[in-house]
Amino acid sequence: MIEIRALQTAVALAALVPVLAGAIGAYDPGMLDLISSQPQTVTNAAYLSGLLLGIGLGFWSCIPAIESKTGRFTLLTTLVVMGGLARLLAAMRLSAWTPLIIGPLGMELVVAPALCLWQRRLSKVTSSRPFAT
Repeated sequence: MIEIRALQTAVALAALVPVLAGAIGAYDPGMLDLISSQPQTVTNAAYLSGLLLGIGLGFWSCIPAIESKTGRFTLLTTLVVMGGLARLLAAMRLSAWTPLIIGPLGMELVVAPALCLWQRRLSKVTSSRPFAT
């Protein structure tokens, strides 16, 4: 089905963002431009980058047979949205609205939920189809 292939492609491309950002942050947290160079801050940033990398890899793991991965896809999306809400609250508190804040918010609060809704719809459509013999 063409739509399944389109969703797989969209997820592959969208998950590239957390995979790359997570890998870069885990490898060199100094690239995150943190004000503090305290070891606990740097190691916490590395840990969170590792989680981001894991989330991206988790989304990639949904690509094969994506129409049957609703539970995993929903869990990963929930994690992303929770992180996005935390980022939104921090941005509001700090009145910080730079492209490096708005861009990730768009991925976390718009793109990820939209992909999840698309996956759920495809899951329902494909599960209601009779099997070809």
